[in-house]
Amino acid sequence: MNTTHYEAIASNAAFGMFAAFVGGLVIVGALVWAVRFGTKVRRREPGPPRRDEQPTLPESGPVHETRQRREPDEVPRAANESERLTPHDLHASGSKPSENQQRPRWDEGAGGSFGSGGPGRS
Repeated sequence: MNTTHYEAIASNAAFGMFAAFVGGLVIVGALVWAVRFGTKVRRREPGPPRRDEQPTLPESGPVHETRQRREPDEVPRAANESERLTPHDLHASGSKPSENQQRPRWDEGAGGSFGSGGPGRS
């Protein structure tokens, strides 16, 4: 190989280094712009609510969770085949409160949350 080949290889490497450097500067500039833009947007947003603007408990006290057993609600049937049901003919939800509100209990030896309720691995 002669010196022109070495010079060409060196100039390509120098061009590649220059392109990588310029690309890095572009990326850094974009990141700096994004951070500055984000801080401008954040300054325009309202601050967090003050203590007196926070929600308060109702006068009746805290609201408690209610538990109830529900059972499926049957879909009403049309009077005859030519009539069709519209949304206002249906109930609000697909279930209704069960008449038996006692909590179901597991029977001894019956299934549990992990399989058949057997003794497990020995």
